Amino acid sequence: MTAQYPVARPRRLRRSPALRRMVAGTRLHAADLILPAFVKEGIAEPQPVASMPGVFQHTRDSLRKAAHEAAEAGVGGIILFGIPAVKDARGSAADDPDGILQVALREVNAEVGDAVVVMADTCLDEFTDNGHCGILTPSGDVDNDATLERYASIAVAQAAAGSQMVAPSGMMDGQVGAIRSALDGAGYGNVPILAYSAKYASAFFGPFREAAECAPQFGDRSTHQQDPAGPLEEALREVRLDLAEGADAVMVKPALAYLDIITRVRDEVDVPVAAYQVSGEYAMVEAAAANGWVDRERMINESLVAIKRAGADLILTYWATEVARGL
Repeated sequence: MTAQYPVARPRRLRRSPALRRMVAGTRLHAADLILPAFVKEGIAEPQPVASMPGVFQHTRDSLRKAAHEAAEAGVGGIILFGIPAVKDARGSAADDPDGILQVALREVNAEVGDAVVVMADTCLDEFTDNGHCGILTPSGDVDNDATLERYASIAVAQAAAGSQMVAPSGMMDGQVGAIRSALDGAGYGNVPILAYSAKYASAFFGPFREAAECAPQFGDRSTHQQDPAGPLEEALREVRLDLAEGADAVMVKPALAYLDIITRVRDEVDVPVAAYQVSGEYAMVEAAAANGWVDRERMINESLVAIKRAGADLILTYWATEVARGL
């Protein structure tokens, strides 16, 4: 830079909305957004999630309607979370061909699968009666390797039901490799894996556990999810391991409190990077806006721009359909 004030005046490019729009360095696109959606077995009407205003536990019918709305808005994908009527220690409903998630995957894929990428969360916490992400040992610890067998079976069931992508979120060591091997062996070698590679044991997940009915009945998930105060290199190592095992894309979760991690991962890899704007991020904005403390629309857009600017190619957000309509 050679020019200085008064010749150099950066404000010239900020004088009007049209100028600001023309020179914007970060742009959101509807296709970048992925809508998380919950479907619950055995309910007659959509059930509002108290801690997440505007989010529902869907019936199969209302889920199809939400999927159509997302597709019409141009949203890139929809990721489904299933809540069964009956839970057990193995999470048996998770890979049941007639379980709620597989039924929903078939229906949503048949309805909008040509317009949006229909994918599934691949985990056990919504399906176990203890709320944990895997099979437990007699002492109550999550058995990593026994859980891998369940994840492999679940991923195959999801692919058979039409899931166009699977997204393992349990943070078990070796989960991507186990799933990749199972999918390939079952003839689903073309189904990509979006790995929750850097997922933190975060307080920002609180409202999700109401929506998915998956709060642990005892203990927590700090033995397998990453420590928020852990070293950056741990996140990068997890990403590298997942890629070596066959991940096609990687995810950082949560998003807004981990923008530095998103940036470092984006710099590190040559695959798509996703970030999950989680339930706590959503709930805080909605609660503050309901009290008249913040400008809701501006807060939503600014938070998404920040995540995109940090390096996320894809953003999972409960505002996906609403935001896509305005783009």
